[in-house]
Amino acid sequence: MSPIPVITSPELRVLAIIVSFGNTDVDACYLNIIRLYEVLSKQLQQHPEDQQFWPNFSPDHKIILARGATGPLEGESHTAQYFHGRDGLGDISKRFPEYNTATYAPGDDHPHLVLTNKSGVDVALDLIQSEPSESISYLVLGPMTTLAQVVKKSGETFKQRIGRVICMGGALDVPGNTSPVAEFNFFADPYAVHSLLTPSPTSDFPLSKFLLLPLDITTPHELPFPYYSSIIDPTFSIRGRRTDPDKPLTSFTSAFLERTREVMMSFGKAAMELHDICVVWCAIDHPSLTDPSGPWKFSKREFTIERTGEITRGMLVIDWRDDQGAYAPGANRAAVQAELEKHPEFHPLGTLESTAVPAQVEVEDAAHAHPPPSQGTFRRQGAVDTTSVTAQLQAEDVVHAEPVPSVKPVPAPRSLEDGEGVIVVRETPGSEKLLRLLAKRVWGVDR
Repeated sequence: MSPIPVITSPELRVLAIIVSFGNTDVDACYLNIIRLYEVLSKQLQQHPEDQQFWPNFSPDHKIILARGATGPLEGESHTAQYFHGRDGLGDISKRFPEYNTATYAPGDDHPHLVLTNKSGVDVALDLIQSEPSESISYLVLGPMTTLAQVVKKSGETFKQRIGRVICMGGALDVPGNTSPVAEFNFFADPYAVHSLLTPSPTSDFPLSKFLLLPLDITTPHELPFPYYSSIIDPTFSIRGRRTDPDKPLTSFTSAFLERTREVMMSFGKAAMELHDICVVWCAIDHPSLTDPSGPWKFSKREFTIERTGEITRGMLVIDWRDDQGAYAPGANRAAVQAELEKHPEFHPLGTLESTAVPAQVEVEDAAHAHPPPSQGTFRRQGAVDTTSVTAQLQAEDVVHAEPVPSVKPVPAPRSLEDGEGVIVVRETPGSEKLLRLLAKRVWGVDR
């Protein structure tokens, strides 16, 4: 799902989409982008008046599609095919065979994409070197493997010329969604996370240009299925419905959300969380890191990541004895509970527990930072490093108008002026704003 709001955002000039392993394998992810572009082509053929809403869908500006990492830097490869299906779109290829698109291979001619033979690593580095310095934002919507390979190959170039890196991943003060302690993207390749976010003093990765959106902040941002059924597609709940040729895009999103709804409902949740969409939103807004009055709030956190644990792979390990920016067990519980009571929709049972729904996985194969740079140096364009088209369109039952804090509020956020740690988003402009932006940009619904 994530590439859709990217393509429809006039604030961004999309340069490349680099698919990697993650929700499914690379080949399926690659095909999903082709599927999406065929659907968009049909949508604009049916509704040419909508072309103005798709600034990044044009034969005059072809986005590069490249293949990234096929597995983690080390260890076994894991996917979330249990949740997203073998094709990464809820097994849409079996349930809706009309979406079984023509096969394209790298090097083939495509009306809207450049199907390059270059690796995702080389594509990213070529763009970083050829575009104006610090003008590119690199969005990481899947495992961090490809980014780690980019930095390994040409770290100094990346460090000096990248504008900003925005990443969805990890779980700091909440449970994981893949295991009790790990979020899927970080679970999929904890070695890549370790190489980038817990670097040595001589590391080439620029933590001062890196923004992390963990489950703590992304989970409250949701697309409720009742909202989708009533506002976007009234036929969504009809069993055995067929696609509507007059509404290609809505039929497509309903087709892959159908299986997602089944899985989420099995967990007792009539919504899907907009994890990766939050990253796209952050890139669109391009918030200042130095304006404390802005709607986006940030703090620094220090952690390392478990790479080899039998049941703790991908866990972000925080030294609670020393981290002043974390919620320390046994400390300030009354203050934290009081804050939670202001946001009961996130904790309907009134507990300190996260309501994040687990996403099961399958095994396929046996910090030193600098002060944030000047905000005037960034132009919003970029390479999108994503696991798949489906990368998590997700939802909420209660529309909330206030700014959304982390699922477990952090009582004492550290200043960005502190020398060490990763810059973490701890507050956004609000879940309702994201929901309405998504509905307007993707489906043309302004309510």
